[in-house]
Amino acid sequence: MGPGLRRDAPYTDTPVSTTARLDAVFTALADPDRRRAVELLGRAPRRAGELADALGLPAPAMSRHLRILKRGGLVEETHPEFDARVRIYTLKEGAMADLKLWLTETEALWAAQLTAFQSHMEKKRK
Repeated sequence: MGPGLRRDAPYTDTPVSTTARLDAVFTALADPDRRRAVELLGRAPRRAGELADALGLPAPAMSRHLRILKRGGLVEETHPEFDARVRIYTLKEGAMADLKLWLTETEALWAAQLTAFQSHMEKKRK
């Protein structure tokens, strides 16, 4: 693979192929606990411990899930001014833009294929 196309590369603003970004998002969302973490973060920013408690996961497992979500570009961490050791996780703005575009394009392709198939079948019946 060429530069910027590593499958394990984190989501960044540097040029990375859309396919690589989509792969990272799909990987991040493949696990139900990670999808639930995304849902919880959609409601409010949280510390890793809060997420782990809400999901009933041990801290090491939550840490692994958060690492994958960060690598997928879905979440980011910040540190409050009062304590740099505390990590607050939030959803990353615009992180699913490529996924939304892919879904829209794929749905349009399927609709066109089904319409063409329906037309073909109707012609065949006549």
